Amino acid sequence: MAKSEFEPLIIAFCCNWCSYAGADLAGTSRYEYPTNVRIIRVMCSGRIDPIFVLSAFRWGADGVLITGCHPGDCHYVKGNYMMERRFDFLKEALGHLGIEPERLRLEWISAGEGEKFRALMRDAARRIKELGRSPLRT
Repeated sequence: MAKSEFEPLIIAFCCNWCSYAGADLAGTSRYEYPTNVRIIRVMCSGRIDPIFVLSAFRWGADGVLITGCHPGDCHYVKGNYMMERRFDFLKEALGHLGIEPERLRLEWISAGEGEKFRALMRDAARRIKELGRSPLRT
């Protein structure tokens, strides 16, 4: 399949309090973003275990997005700071597994940033499409 025909599967882990609300705002505002993004709502970005991300790639995701509250605005106070530390570990782990670290992305999105959510989803889909299929995807 040519890269132009390839549509990547993207998993987006979104924190309940900010970025999932931003996704909801994007939807209610009728902002269009790629349909190949699958959103998984989590209570906090700090709750995302690295195994969740690695499993997403193992089961066929071409890219993974992690979105959470802006630093200092976490509903659980320090969850997003915990995710920042885990994110560095995850990027390094992906490289060791033969997966381009560019397939993983961390962004902060508040509840009122529906347009930013849409822009992120479009940009992520474009970048992952340029990379092609995940090396783990059959």
